[in-house]
Amino acid sequence: MGSSDDAGEDRELAGSRMRCGKVGEEMQNVECKYELRDLSLARGLAKLSGAGFIATLKQTDTYYKLATGRLKRRETEGEPPEWVYYERANHARPRISQFVIYSEEEALERYGTQQLPVWVVVSKKRELYMYENVRIHLDVVESLGTFVEFEALVTEAYHIGRCQHAVNFLKEHFGPALGEAIAVSYCDMMAAAQEADKAAR
Repeated sequence: MGSSDDAGEDRELAGSRMRCGKVGEEMQNVECKYELRDLSLARGLAKLSGAGFIATLKQTDTYYKLATGRLKRRETEGEPPEWVYYERANHARPRISQFVIYSEEEALERYGTQQLPVWVVVSKKRELYMYENVRIHLDVVESLGTFVEFEALVTEAYHIGRCQHAVNFLKEHFGPALGEAIAVSYCDMMAAAQEADKAAR
C-alpha cells in the first residue's frame, strides 16, 4: 500500500502534467478510449494495477468550431477554467495526440475576445487515477454512457515507446471491464448523437 507521501506525489503529478513545459508549448500523449462495461470492476482493476486514486471531478467541456483541430474550454468544479487545443487521428488503436493547454487569459490572447461558434457541450463525472505517467479516466458521460481513457504523457523520462508499453499494459489489465474501442472524441460522439436525435424527430 502506498504512503501518504506517495499519494501526495500522485496528486501533484496529476495536476502538473497538464501544465508541464512552457506556456503554449505543444505536448504529446499516447492515448486510447474504450466503452466501459463494468464501472465497479474497473475501479477494482485500477486498484490492483497499483494506480493511485486522485479525485472525482465534475467537468463541462464546451467545444468550438475550428477549421482544423479541436478546441474546448474545460470547466472543472473547484478549479480555474482551461482551454485545450488538440489534434489527433481518429482510429481505435493507441494514438498520438498533440495538444496545447491555455489559461483563460492565454486563450483570449490566442483566439481573441469575440465569441467562437459553439459546436457541442459535453458534461461528465470523471474518476481520475494515476499509473506512473498515465492518467486513467473512468468517465460517466451525460447522454453517451460510461468509458475509460488511458492518457500517457510523453516526456524525456517517458518516451513514446515507454508510453505505448504502459498504455498497452493497462489495456490488457482492464480487459475484463472493456467494451469496444472508441476511435473518436466525446465531441464527435455527442455531435453524432444529436444528429441522430434530430433525424428521428
